[in-house]
Amino acid sequence: MKIYTKTGDQGMTSLIGGTRVSKACDRLEAYGELDELNSWIGFVLAQSRLDKEHMELLLKVQNELFVMGSFLACEPEKRSQFKLPQLSSDLISEMEKLIDDIDSQVEPLTNFILPGGGNEAASIHLARTVTRRAERKIVALANDEELSGLESIVMFLNRLSDYLFVLGRLSNMKNKIKETIWKPGK
Repeated sequence: MKIYTKTGDQGMTSLIGGTRVSKACDRLEAYGELDELNSWIGFVLAQSRLDKEHMELLLKVQNELFVMGSFLACEPEKRSQFKLPQLSSDLISEMEKLIDDIDSQVEPLTNFILPGGGNEAASIHLARTVTRRAERKIVALANDEELSGLESIVMFLNRLSDYLFVLGRLSNMKNKIKETIWKPGK
């Protein structure tokens, strides 16, 4: 099987189900954001020294992002014809547990903090901002199309961005890197 098909050379691609659409359509933008997010999570995993528990969760997140991408890539009226993997609700609960656990370990927030710190935390914050962008694209898609099941994707991404925020804070704490407090006008 060849990697290139030449079917996208004119700026069009096929959804799961066969409908041809522009590579610039909102649906492709939305699952393209998930693809970019998946790559950023992969970058975090590749260069991180996080605890095994967090590494395993991020790997589960990567798999779930593929599930979400397949959901968005499939024509809504043809979803029942294909055996697409189902979205997991357990992962949201798992993230919430870890968010609470991390939040109990880091100093309470009294100010806004700037993204960054060490390389690990900075890459986690980049993944967090891409998560938020993906969430916005999917909400915009939901405003234009009727996609049942989209609510669970938005909820997942919202929780993931919270998890990545506290994970970045935990990374800085464990690496003894002081967070930079936002100082307006500085």
